[in-house]
Amino acid sequence: MIARNFPLLTIMILLICSFIMPIVKEAKTFKKLSIISMGASVVLNISTLIYIKYDGSFFYRVGHWDAPWGIELHIGMIEIIIGILFTLVASLVIWYSFYSVDTEIPKEKIRFYYLLINILIASLLGIVYSNDLFNSFVFIEVSTLASCGIVVIKDKKENIKATLKYLILSILGSGLFLMGIAFIYSITGNLNMTFIHNELAEIYIKYQNTILISLALFTVGLGVKSAMFPLHIWLPDAHSNAPSTSSALLSALVLKAFVFMLIKILLRVFSLEIVIQYRVLDLLLILGSIGMIFGSVLAIMQKNIKRVIAYSSVAQMGYIFYGIGLGNSLGLTISIFHIISHALTKSTLFLAVGSMMEQTGKNLSDLKGIGKEMPVTLGIFTIGAFSMVGIPILPGFISKWYFALATIDASKLIYLGVILLSSLLNAVYYFPIIINGYFGEENLKGKVFMSKNKPVKELLPVLILTVGIILVGIFNKGIINAINKSLI
Repeated sequence: MIARNFPLLTIMILLICSFIMPIVKEAKTFKKLSIISMGASVVLNISTLIYIKYDGSFFYRVGHWDAPWGIELHIGMIEIIIGILFTLVASLVIWYSFYSVDTEIPKEKIRFYYLLINILIASLLGIVYSNDLFNSFVFIEVSTLASCGIVVIKDKKENIKATLKYLILSILGSGLFLMGIAFIYSITGNLNMTFIHNELAEIYIKYQNTILISLALFTVGLGVKSAMFPLHIWLPDAHSNAPSTSSALLSALVLKAFVFMLIKILLRVFSLEIVIQYRVLDLLLILGSIGMIFGSVLAIMQKNIKRVIAYSSVAQMGYIFYGIGLGNSLGLTISIFHIISHALTKSTLFLAVGSMMEQTGKNLSDLKGIGKEMPVTLGIFTIGAFSMVGIPILPGFISKWYFALATIDASKLIYLGVILLSSLLNAVYYFPIIINGYFGEENLKGKVFMSKNKPVKELLPVLILTVGIILVGIFNKGIINAINKSLI
């Protein structure tokens, strides 16, 4: 029974440690505090996963009041898998940051950087676990401020500009989300997702316009925050100018929390049966398809390596929205699976690129021949890139294969061409980086073998992420089955 307290305890540990960090003077101490608190969160979430496997999902009351008056968490298999994903990736990113943070962030701000990471992950877990709309809104606002903090932390002109763009658009998205809550509260009188769902099942026929408006507000508001095309305009600047560890967290985790929140609203607040009656899913399908194509097209046009990966995130988020838009069980299942695979892959890519940029430069031309100087790092990047393109065994291929099957199941065969074209475009901007890094006399001329390679201890967290990518690809059936059973 004690395991039922672990999800809330995870959030509390991260927040309490973040409050302690400002009073800690020694850099080693607050760095250890951050990694220990995040590691403890991983252990607690794994323990909760074991509990759920045997005893099933559960609702957790926060405080003395039962729902709908009190705050409630819903912890199921999907939520805890996402929780493990977030805390594990964050732990590895923090570990990697010990070797890179001093080169990217002013020394006097490093303490606050780790403070912000703890607050960010705690708020993202709150979004994932919460079964209350307004409580989710509070966590969304906290995560937005923390996200802006880890972007602007470098305190440079381009970072400030990128953060202001991110903040303004995020505030807009939050406002739309809050308006959606107001509309749904006006017809149900509830903020608890379960109680809203039960109320809507009886009254939705009377309030179809109100439901449509609230659906649109939720979709657009969370679409801004999760970089749904064409609401992604804040993302390239924020990701490319932030420290590499911040870029990894933003792309791998922050975007995923908001799109997961949208899935929760569509399924648990409204239900798929109600949502299908409106054109919201068609909108997600179309915008997801456009994002898959144009995200890749825009990536091809970039010269800055981090902007290439940033626009790649737009394309990959397009896959997730595409799967949701298909409106069938398989599409939703694979969208959640893609959240997992993309989080591991994109964090790996950003950290590998950060390591290469530290030794060379930020432009694609600077990376020519890097495969001779940093063969292990480019090898890590290559595995991540192969997954994005869709090479078999890796999770990117698994996602695209099942997205194709979901498309056939939904009788939308014309969209199979979108999946194929997107995969080809992915290859267009990832393969040249790998080829020019490893091959070509002009590219390799004057390069000294392993002259810029980082020590194994610095690459170890990225290597673990790479192993994670491969394992998710190999054991995809177990993960997909667990997600599918939870959705049913």
